[in-house]
Amino acid sequence: MMSKLQSQAERHSDADSGGSDSVGADNIENNRSLSNKGGVTTDKIASLNPLFRMQYEKAQGCYVLLFPEGMIKLNPSAAEILKRVDGSNTENAICAELRQAFPDAPDDLEEDVHAFLVHAEQKKWIRYDE
Repeated sequence: MMSKLQSQAERHSDADSGGSDSVGADNIENNRSLSNKGGVTTDKIASLNPLFRMQYEKAQGCYVLLFPEGMIKLNPSAAEILKRVDGSNTENAICAELRQAFPDAPDDLEEDVHAFLVHAEQKKWIRYDE
């Protein structure tokens, strides 16, 4: 399930610029290297930015993030992570839930989840409570 996390979101409208963007392996690797330089903090609690609403869209056949200017189409891995970003789960708790739900997930699940959450925070899809 998580092995396809390198492309968290399919081609989508970028919430910051209104243009198109895709999350590829290069972006994830850059996020991973930047985030690990200062140490990984995994005990912060993330919540969905109130400007976004996540829902299953039958017409798209997938989960999406809706915002006033458009929609971000999520792949299944990204949706599984964001379902758990509920304002009460830490990154560690999200990873533990994913390991329980998907026992065959790859060994680097925690790294992939962290990289995705860094990307989601940069895109302002999520925010961390202080």
